Amino acid sequence: MNIILKIQTPDKKGLIAEITRVIFDFNLNILTNDEFVDMENNLFFMRSEMLGECDIDILKAEILKLLSKEAQVEIFEAKRRKIVILCTKENHCLGDLLIRYDSGELNADILAIISNYDSLKPLCQKFDLPFICVSSENLTREEHEEKVLEALRKFPCDYIVLAKYMRILSPKFVEEFEGKIINIHHSFLPAFIGANPYKQAYERGVKIIGATAHFVNNALDEGPIIYQDITKVNHAMSWKDMQKSGRDVEKIVLAKALNLALEEKIFTYNNKTIVF
Repeated sequence: MNIILKIQTPDKKGLIAEITRVIFDFNLNILTNDEFVDMENNLFFMRSEMLGECDIDILKAEILKLLSKEAQVEIFEAKRRKIVILCTKENHCLGDLLIRYDSGELNADILAIISNYDSLKPLCQKFDLPFICVSSENLTREEHEEKVLEALRKFPCDYIVLAKYMRILSPKFVEEFEGKIINIHHSFLPAFIGANPYKQAYERGVKIIGATAHFVNNALDEGPIIYQDITKVNHAMSWKDMQKSGRDVEKIVLAKALNLALEEKIFTYNNKTIVF
């Protein structure tokens, strides 16, 4: 079986040699190995993908013997993850993920799509995936969110993907799925806040536009960044042209960030990420 090892620990000399010796003793073959040392915080990060058969709990116990008490160690079998997608009315990010899923580009099973509108139901039906509309009409924010939570609890998953889900999540919601929610937004923030940011950017004469994918925390759009990208724009483009280019960037950035999460290549600490 393929096994993934992730370590975050205070740094010291000889860590790589000691850890790989244990891996060798368990007769595992290292397929890939990445390390990074944050010199400022004296933290060592390591991700290894290994091939072989072993008792994962015993392997973890042996590795922990080598490390500081503050160490964080994860060892698990590499396998397809389960995701649920939340969306509203915009179809570009959802549509891109569905096509990638249909073509086998996502190492995940999409369990369901949940939305506060039924606008995108026909799109999801084309891929034979469950679509659940949880309308917010005549409901308070808290009442609506509780209904969304009820729907989500029916589909235990590894990650929740906000594919342009245009509602602010409460601390209660975020806490229940801490470290599991991935969001995408344009990279104009905080310069152009509110309605139609692309029109605002056009009126300001910006020369680049971009997108940011991040984990969600209780600081609005300020969670640990996973992936970002940009595209150039110019004076000849209308705000609708800019919006079209921006949406292209958004869907690519979201897909790349999700793949990094599915491949377990992300470490988070101090509200930022290490991405291998």
